[in-house]
Amino acid sequence: MNLGDLVVRKSYGGDLTFRVEDIVQNKAVIKGTEFRLLADSPLDDLVQVPPTRITERGQQAQIKAIEHLSWLRKDRQEQSQRSGESVSGAWTQTPAKEPAYFEVPGKVLHLDGDAIYLQKSLSLYEQLRIPAEGHHIHESKMAETLYRLLPRVRPDIVVITGHDGVLKQQQHYDLYSLSSYKNSQNFVAAVRVAREYEKNFDSLTIVAGACQSHFEALLGTGANFASSPGRILIHALDPVYIAAKASFTPIRDSVNLSEVLNHTISGNQGMGGIETRGSFRIGMPRLQNLATLKVAPSVL
Repeated sequence: MNLGDLVVRKSYGGDLTFRVEDIVQNKAVIKGTEFRLLADSPLDDLVQVPPTRITERGQQAQIKAIEHLSWLRKDRQEQSQRSGESVSGAWTQTPAKEPAYFEVPGKVLHLDGDAIYLQKSLSLYEQLRIPAEGHHIHESKMAETLYRLLPRVRPDIVVITGHDGVLKQQQHYDLYSLSSYKNSQNFVAAVRVAREYEKNFDSLTIVAGACQSHFEALLGTGANFASSPGRILIHALDPVYIAAKASFTPIRDSVNLSEVLNHTISGNQGMGGIETRGSFRIGMPRLQNLATLKVAPSVL
């Protein structure tokens, strides 16, 4: 067995597919390919599978992902139409049949502990025409990284995610204690830095957490949305769906909590949050193509 191999766990009935990240003696560190779960496993409990093999649970997650992306795209299109109607009560167009306004979706700064998930997330932002900057950062380094990045990027939305999980080696784990989680304490530290940077919950929307993360601690530190109320596994793109919805919800409206949470793949036991205003704005007049603009210079 080698690094990068795809595997399933025999003891769990092969319910999830993982990628081997590290091998130490007779154990492997594995990361979920669909869910943001970090785990370790004895090598003799792992079975290598081909890239084409998809578990039933993984297949269900992929189907839901396609459905929810379709919903986001439709919602994005409808928001564009509502933006045009809000300008003058109808589509305000230029002579070229193009809207006379321009859109300013909320800008996303996305920190991810997983490089593959980061690329998937950035691809989704691009499909939805959401400005986003992403960085692959180990969970333990996220707080100090945010301290440097926030003043430069000045985002409207921050996503802090990666891998997490309740530590299984503790005989009597306490779900109220951050020490019972793999990375929740790192996510909490990062949320604290972000909230100290911008204290207004409507000026900076923070989406934080991964699989089984300490939901209450993340919200209590200042996150607007977090995982995981039911300490369940969350899909890799669940934080992205919430960030996207916040990005194109108008600033005069609140993000529809029940709608956005029910349209995550893991549902409201995987993600939760508080009432939060959107970050989407429109402007006028429509931005012009400066390469074709005829201008008479006025300065010698």
